[in-house]
Amino acid sequence: MRKIVSVFALAAMFCLAVPGCLAKTPPTPKSGPGVIVIVFKDGHRVTYNLSEIERVEFPGSADADAGSSDSRSPSRSHFLGKWEVGDGSGGTFYITIYDDGHAMRSMGDVHGHWVYVDGEARITWDDGPHDAIRKVGSRYQKFAYVANKSFTDVPDNVTDAHNTTPHPI
Repeated sequence: MRKIVSVFALAAMFCLAVPGCLAKTPPTPKSGPGVIVIVFKDGHRVTYNLSEIERVEFPGSADADAGSSDSRSPSRSHFLGKWEVGDGSGGTFYITIYDDGHAMRSMGDVHGHWVYVDGEARITWDDGPHDAIRKVGSRYQKFAYVANKSFTDVPDNVTDAHNTTPHPI
């Protein structure tokens, strides 16, 4: 009987010890609070201070956008290029949207930056106003806002928008 109890005790200790030996020890954090660490598939890490990050975006994949129809939201890449848009007074000007997040407005030769949010391009100009290019049905429109309005407010004007570059720049 003593041997049976000893065997069971030894087996129980073995069963409890094995999972602890096989478990991976989590890596020690190389950073403190206020940072984000991105771990890549190959194991290397990149650490960023959260104070340096304006936003984190997760754009859709090209494969998901390949079969999109006119009723679906366009991908970020659909907005790249030179857009002819209305000025709200019957004239037109150009907005050029670059892949690196910069934008250029021909009216006044103004620089700005843009982001892809909720299926639209939101452009904030260095001189204060901001524009949104949105897909409405099967066409695009530019929604203009003065500096003290948000992208969810009633726009100051809405005009047609047409991407003049067949292959976005």
